[in-house]
Amino acid sequence: MRSLFRTPEGVAARQGLAVALATSAYGISFGALSVASGLDVWQTCVLSLLMFTGGSQFAFVGVIAAGGVAAAPAAIASAVLLGVRNAAYAMRMAPVVAGGFWRKAGATQFTIDESVAVGLAQTEPRARRAGFWVTGVAIWIGWNLSTLLGALLGDVLGDPRAYGLDAAAAAAFLALLWPRLRGRQPLAVAAGAGVVAALLTPVLMPGIPVIAAAGVAVAVGLFDPRRSRPAGAGPAEERGMP
Repeated sequence: MRSLFRTPEGVAARQGLAVALATSAYGISFGALSVASGLDVWQTCVLSLLMFTGGSQFAFVGVIAAGGVAAAPAAIASAVLLGVRNAAYAMRMAPVVAGGFWRKAGATQFTIDESVAVGLAQTEPRARRAGFWVTGVAIWIGWNLSTLLGALLGDVLGDPRAYGLDAAAAAAFLALLWPRLRGRQPLAVAAGAGVVAALLTPVLMPGIPVIAAAGVAVAVGLFDPRRSRPAGAGPAEERGMP
């Protein structure tokens, strides 16, 4: 059993479960905030069961809390805007998930920030699939259970942010991202995306800063001078030396 968890698939599964634990805990906050915004317990749980994308869910209940039922169209628009990134994730993860139509259709429910991050953090195809599925399924189960708990006991628990649950998921992401920040280009992309998101968050509606930050990586990829380098070209060839 111990050797099983030392395989690439086992390492990916361990990472997925750790991220799922951190992320699921924050579902308590969503459940409490959703009920406080005016939704009842079953509506809150249906959002987690079907929508199942934390950013969009928080954006939805945040707009509802600010404007009531009349704000529903704006809430839906905000949630959809944040969910656009999941479509990009789906295109990236299609070859990782592999399989036929039904497997890929089933994977759409679990294609979220965390499952994509854990999957792509692996280096072997089987480990990537294991990381994706373990993370996605574990978070779906944990998120829905914690949503129900938060909806039922929100008033008793108080503000979940007081326990640091809002920082747990971010810390898990940083732990996955940190080993990949090697070299000047990854560091530049990470820093540029962070600056763009920080500058735009106070002035734009939810969702747009995330998309704009992702645009930093796209821009770097499009204008990366190394893309035009001939295969096998070394530093001397780049300078035009024989």
